[in-house]
This record gives sequence, C-alpha cells and structure tokens, in this order.
Amino acid sequence: MNKIDDSSARRVFTILEMFERERRPLSLKELAEYCRIPTSTCHSLVHSLLNGSYLYQLGSRKELYPTRRIYDMGSTIIAHDPVLQRLRPVMEMLRDQTGETVILGKRQKDVAVYLEVLEGTQTIRYSASSGDQKPLHSTSIGKAILSGLDPKEVRAWVESVELTKVTDATITTYGDLMAALEEGRNQGYFVTRGENVTDVIAMSVPIRMNNELLGLAVAGPKHRMEESTSQMADRLQSARNELIAAGIIQP
Repeated sequence: MNKIDDSSARRVFTILEMFERERRPLSLKELAEYCRIPTSTCHSLVHSLLNGSYLYQLGSRKELYPTRRIYDMGSTIIAHDPVLQRLRPVMEMLRDQTGETVILGKRQKDVAVYLEVLEGTQTIRYSASSGDQKPLHSTSIGKAILSGLDPKEVRAWVESVELTKVTDATITTYGDLMAALEEGRNQGYFVTRGENVTDVIAMSVPIRMNNELLGLAVAGPKHRMEESTSQMADRLQSARNELIAAGIIQP
C-alpha cells in the first residue's frame, strides 16, 4: 500500500473516531475542521462512506452520522475472533467468580491494548473498553508482557521511551520496573496498585497463545481488591491452569 492509500485509510478512521468523540451528528464543515482534513478531501471520503452505507444524512442541514452497519460489522468480526472465542468462556467464569472486571490485553508497540473487557458485576467497578491503550509500565498486563522479555530487551525498550508518570504511584525508573517484574515472576502474578488509575488495583498473569505473550487481568477498586488479593491471585492462576489443561494456551 502506498503513502496516499495509507493517508486515506487513516483519515477514514479519523472521521469515524470523531463521531465517537462528539457523540452527535456532524456537518461536513465540522468534520473537515475537527479532523484537520482539507474540505475537498473530506468531501470525497464522506461521499465514499455514504455510498458504502457507513454514514447517512439527517434533515435539511444534511448533517452526517454513522449507520448501524459499522456496529454490525464490528460485532460479526469480534464474534469470530479465534483468540477471544477460545478464551472468553474462562474469562466469563473469572468475572463471575470475582465480580470484578476481567481484561485480556496484548502488546502493541509501546502500549498494552485491551482486546476484550468484561466489566464486573459490582455497581462500583473498574470500567474500560476494548481497544483502550494503556502504558506498558503502569499496567499489570504490561508488566506481565514485559516479564517475558530478556532483561536486555527491557532495558533497550526503557531507554527508547519515557516511563511517564500516570499517577503518583507510577513506576518511572528502570530499576524499580525490573524489581516489580522480578517480584511478579517469583509470586506468579503481577500487580499494579493505583499506578495507572488511582484507587484501582489490577492483577495479571501472562498467558502464551500461538507463541504470543498476552496478559489476563482482574481489576477493581482498591478497597475490595486489597481484601481479596490472595483469593484473586488463586483464581487468576487457576484460570490460567485451566486454559493450559484445555490446550488453549501454552505452558
């Protein structure tokens, strides 16, 4: 794919993401302005989206809004995701056992991207969405994934990025990060205590599937998670062992 095609594809997603951000119908002028796309280019992209039934026009002002086709397409794709199809039953079991939010994530360059999020059953719970991107160094999933790298690879990665201070509790030095990874390896699970979201504790175990290291996490309010840390760790590790026994993930 050439650079022009890359740019056009990126701009289409920028338009759709703008509807997600604004949560209302938008005019062509607004889309061009908000997305910082030349009006003529925006008009061409919108015309293609209208022809494909991804957008429709409302009323005399001809404001635009996405159709349900995008949702239906996404739902169909997700429903047939081979990774999620195999992991989801165990994730649902873990969510029901703990009452807390269960997350599956993988590394994408310098961030952990959430592949699936099953929100907890509690009224007050940690909320996130599939597709969310979080720093590797401040999340339990990120730590679980980094734990699978050679220490030299971790150092090279740390030297290439900034360990941003997300909260007052965020680890921001190589030494502290390596100590946290070593502690996690020794206890069999990785923890963040308010390092990514204040007052939220998350615990994660690494799982290897198709030779790729993912992270499976349970996250919830600090006051509940602190009271059941040992129980949460046992259930996470049991879920991992069940996946290994079923041949879904590698030991």
